[in-house]
Amino acid sequence: MHLYLTPMEVGDVTLVEASGRITLGQEVAALRQVLEDLNAKGRRKIVLNLAGVSYIDSSGIAELVSGFTAAKRNGGTLKLLKLTKRVQDLLQITKLSTVFEIFDDESKAIASFAGSEGAATSAP
Repeated sequence: MHLYLTPMEVGDVTLVEASGRITLGQEVAALRQVLEDLNAKGRRKIVLNLAGVSYIDSSGIAELVSGFTAAKRNGGTLKLLKLTKRVQDLLQITKLSTVFEIFDDESKAIASFAGSEGAATSAP
């Protein structure tokens, strides 16, 4: 099964809708390419919606971590949205649920970027 990725801009946040499987091969390469393209365009606030992702293998997990690390290195962040039970369980087993910010609600995920900026700029 192919991985379909649809990036869309919501203000200064990029929401990437994903559906399919994130597995070794073309799927991981497609995710890597989308995240690299967003990074190259200076899109630093990324929300990856995984509601349509039925399965992630170890190489897919590695790519999520790589995308998260690249975003952080460039002053941004990658947050996850609407994990399926299977993907949520996998992130808990690997302890990555403590690394990623994970949301069930799209508007809260998008708003979370504004909240973190506001906290950083409102210090006296």
